[in-house]
Amino acid sequence: MKKNIFKIFPSKGFSIVELLISIVIFSLILLAVISFLLSMNSSNLKTMSTRDALDNAKGALEEISYEIRSAKGIYTPTTTSNQLSLETLKYLPDGEATTFIDFFLCGTSVCIKKEGSSPVILTSASVQATNLTFSQISTGTSKSVKISLTINSGGGSGSSSSVITSTASLRSY
Repeated sequence: MKKNIFKIFPSKGFSIVELLISIVIFSLILLAVISFLLSMNSSNLKTMSTRDALDNAKGALEEISYEIRSAKGIYTPTTTSNQLSLETLKYLPDGEATTFIDFFLCGTSVCIKKEGSSPVILTSASVQATNLTFSQISTGTSKSVKISLTINSGGGSGSSSSVITSTASLRSY
């Protein structure tokens, strides 16, 4: 007696329509996952760009504030709203009793220039400083300087702009 092989192993395959529907559903799920991952990557780049800008601005402001606190005075003949000139007892050239330090924008970087030397850039090349302003504040006998710095970082969709403000007082030893 002949046995029917198909009854022992019934044929349960997929039809072409079922196969196409499952491919479409898988493709839609894959597209949603890839879109989510690209969005997360873009968000991460923007966050890193913002952090880089803030770290650079903070470092530049800390350096400027430190020099203001240790300065003997503000040298008003060369101080403007975009440049701060400080008279200091640090970094003295030979035979001098005082020296001068200037803070200003040189291109798209925040720079410090000590008397008799070339400017030194305080911010990294990955950021652009677009605005640096100084405002003198006098309260009684003490003098303070308000510093405002606008710094941009990144490019394209990951770009970031931050405005940081700080105030430092001269201690005038």
